[in-house]
Amino acid sequence: MAESSDYKKTLNLPQTTFPMKGNLPQNEPKRLERWREIDLYQRIRDKSEGRPKFVLHDGPPYANGRIHTGHALNKILKDIVVKSRTMLGYDSPYVPGWDCHGLPIEHEVRKELGSKRNTMSPADFRRACRDFAANYVDLQRADFIRLGILGDWFNPYMTMSFDYEATIAGALGRFIETGMVYKGLKPILWCWFDQTALAEAEVEYEDHTSPSIYVRFRLTDESVKSLDLPIEKPLYAVIWTTTPWTLPANLAIAVKPDYEYSIVEHEGTNYIIASDLVNAVTQKFGWHDYRVVKIFKGSAFEYLKYRHAFLPREGIVVLGDYVTLDAGTGLVHTSPGHGADDFNTGKRYGLDIYTPVNHRGEFTDDVPLWAGMQVFKANPLIIELLRERGALMHAETITHPYPHCWRCKNPVIFRATEQWFISMDEKGLRQAALEQIPKVKWFPPWGEDRLAGMIENRPDWCISRQRLWGVPITVLYCEQCALPVTSPEFFARVTELFRREGADAWFEHPVSDFLTPDFRCTCGCATFRKESDILDVWFDSGCSHLAVLKTRSELTWPAEVYLEGHDQHRGWFQSSLLIGTGLEGAAPYRQVVTCGFIINETGEKMSKSRGTGVSPQEVIRDSGADILRLWVAMVDYRDDVVYGKSILARAADAYKKIRNTGARYLLSNLFDFDPQHDAVPIGKLRDIDRWVLSRAAEVVERCRRAYEEYEFHVVYHRVLDLCTVDLSALYLDISKDTMYCEAPKSLERRSAQTAMYHILRGLVGVLAPILSFTADEIYEAMPGPKEVSVHLTELPQLPAVGIDVQAWDRLFVLREMVSKVLERARAAGQIGQSLEADIVLHGNFSPKALMGDLDVDLAKFFIVSHVDFRPPDEIVGDVVDIPGVGTIAVTMAPARGKKCGRCWQYREEVAEDGGLCARCEGVIASIAPSEVPTV
Repeated sequence: MAESSDYKKTLNLPQTTFPMKGNLPQNEPKRLERWREIDLYQRIRDKSEGRPKFVLHDGPPYANGRIHTGHALNKILKDIVVKSRTMLGYDSPYVPGWDCHGLPIEHEVRKELGSKRNTMSPADFRRACRDFAANYVDLQRADFIRLGILGDWFNPYMTMSFDYEATIAGALGRFIETGMVYKGLKPILWCWFDQTALAEAEVEYEDHTSPSIYVRFRLTDESVKSLDLPIEKPLYAVIWTTTPWTLPANLAIAVKPDYEYSIVEHEGTNYIIASDLVNAVTQKFGWHDYRVVKIFKGSAFEYLKYRHAFLPREGIVVLGDYVTLDAGTGLVHTSPGHGADDFNTGKRYGLDIYTPVNHRGEFTDDVPLWAGMQVFKANPLIIELLRERGALMHAETITHPYPHCWRCKNPVIFRATEQWFISMDEKGLRQAALEQIPKVKWFPPWGEDRLAGMIENRPDWCISRQRLWGVPITVLYCEQCALPVTSPEFFARVTELFRREGADAWFEHPVSDFLTPDFRCTCGCATFRKESDILDVWFDSGCSHLAVLKTRSELTWPAEVYLEGHDQHRGWFQSSLLIGTGLEGAAPYRQVVTCGFIINETGEKMSKSRGTGVSPQEVIRDSGADILRLWVAMVDYRDDVVYGKSILARAADAYKKIRNTGARYLLSNLFDFDPQHDAVPIGKLRDIDRWVLSRAAEVVERCRRAYEEYEFHVVYHRVLDLCTVDLSALYLDISKDTMYCEAPKSLERRSAQTAMYHILRGLVGVLAPILSFTADEIYEAMPGPKEVSVHLTELPQLPAVGIDVQAWDRLFVLREMVSKVLERARAAGQIGQSLEADIVLHGNFSPKALMGDLDVDLAKFFIVSHVDFRPPDEIVGDVVDIPGVGTIAVTMAPARGKKCGRCWQYREEVAEDGGLCARCEGVIASIAPSEVPTV
């Protein structure tokens, strides 16, 4: 009798050079170098030529620092989209871009230059900004490439490139030609620290502690008489405000025309308070002995006059539909120079747009009491003066959301200044944009309502900024009459010069270079000056579809999809829509996908600008980029995304399961399999192999749909379940005897290998967009003819396999009960391995009722030595009810026979332990010496 160690040489034990450990930090850079050597991105482009286009247009990240985890999430999501669409049969080029202008870069350059900045010309300073941005473009490009993101990295778009800047200037010219652009005095969000206008997209609403004060303004005697009230009793309008610093600019008090207002008498003085708020206000004032004298509609107070609380002027009472009863008194302090509603009301009533606050947020000489003082610092002094004058009714502090500058983090102010605007309504831009939004497909769907609400309620677009680093507003003014020069010929010359020299030309060339020699203003003047403001950077990035999609032959306009964080509903999505609609008559995208913010494991938002962003470089260094990529796929990016050590550990654990339980084990069982010669036709596969192939095909098809619907977390969960449940816990365990013990070329073994090959091919295809490095490594190790990279393949559709689903469901229900019986016997010490057991099925049923037409060896299926059927009168075991079959009781008995020294199954024909069963004797006899696997 041969020793069992000799029998081991006749087993088909797994073999593979594919390592258990990925060693991703060391191996990923090598694979990147290989991709570079074979010019993988260009190969993909060449192979995709002629396919339907699917263009994801890259929203440009800001070039002012190394990438953070938010960048990684964003770019990996885009890469998954591009790679999956390529593998779904599309031509999906990826042109990355960078946003290179704006305040943050200007800030950093000013800090770097220090006092040297004071001696530099605008053109020299702009060149320093350009160099700064270019440096970070290089650094971020290297970081993005290290993440495994394929794209046209060395031919990207940049908002500071000459062609792009020319496109921006051309777009401004086209907008001016439409009549939508105007310059006007309006209150806008103003950062007093950075001394520039801000767009709504450039503010963040953070908690801020403000004074909350109630102030009284005395109506004139004539106004009191008109209400048929006694003039000997003073009448006061009571307002509430959280911005005392705006009181010097008060010119009116607004009431709602159809609200009821009560005249409340307290200690011989009358006060106007909205009737619905009388109880709340009097409680706050501590009044207990008041009475309501009269009730008026708000419309009765229109044009009544009052004296300012501490300045020698009068104001008027006006009507405003924006007045609410949510808080305060129902009477709203109105400063036309310090708020949008105030401004509109002031214009309607012919009031001055009065703003006694300068660009540094300091009171001007118009307010001599606090001239030169920063407005927020003046708040307590104003309150004290109100108290001294007897105008302060109540004072406290409240904490509430307040707009802050997104860069310097200081609270901003509303301040009326002359700015350039794009009108939302003059030429119907708002309505046109709203009509485009339903034509776009939104992921998630709520994005449609979110953007529509923002467009419906947004004011005119303030496009001017008081900075240097950006594309200038290319307008000339007549020195004599101040009319602007905005002719098409002028903009054509600007665009031509910018295309040759970039926007720096505006600062380096004299005015005459932008005009024909004989150009004159309509007033006859021939001298002009340049506008000094630059364009809003959202106008820059919003032009990207014009500068990129319309100029690069491999791209299409509109893009198929934009993908960014949901904050871009008020940023890039919106500016792109407005420019696309305003100049091209349509949205520049067919689909919009949004992702959430990154939060830490305690639920706090991570932010680069707050110093709480987490660098992806550390994760790549310690674990590899594929772990970051798997994290991106495992979270539902549509909501806020949790990031931290524990979730990265989960990703690393899942990666090991996919790599080893899935890929490595399958590869190790395909060491002697050539799919071209050894594959079994699908119709001849064993039923168990048909079952697992059917499960894998279902997973691949579901993943295909998930990629189409941008549900990458579904891909992750389906793949992980396939590896850990269908394969590891079921099929691979069930198939071990077939794979190890049957003859190498037997139909049974080749059938299993065929199924494994197809599953592996489906698995590697589904994984490629997510685990880009590892999937390429797996693909390289697979048998059979291949492309040079998995990224040159299409997502496979596994062979269609028909199975008896109900029969398999019955068997797996029974297998679960058998496993419980075996586990209990193992825990009791009755058996060690499950092969030491025989299973007895008791019941009044036939095997066909249980199995249908399936040809399944139940002993292999349960991983025991024998399965016997007994009548129900011997039922003594665990019971399971199976629909269509009836009640089955499961019992276990020690395996009969002796243990085969090769396959370890117990067989009655084995004469003594260590001998061979009939099956193994036949296999050994059939194996030629050259076919004995080398272990």
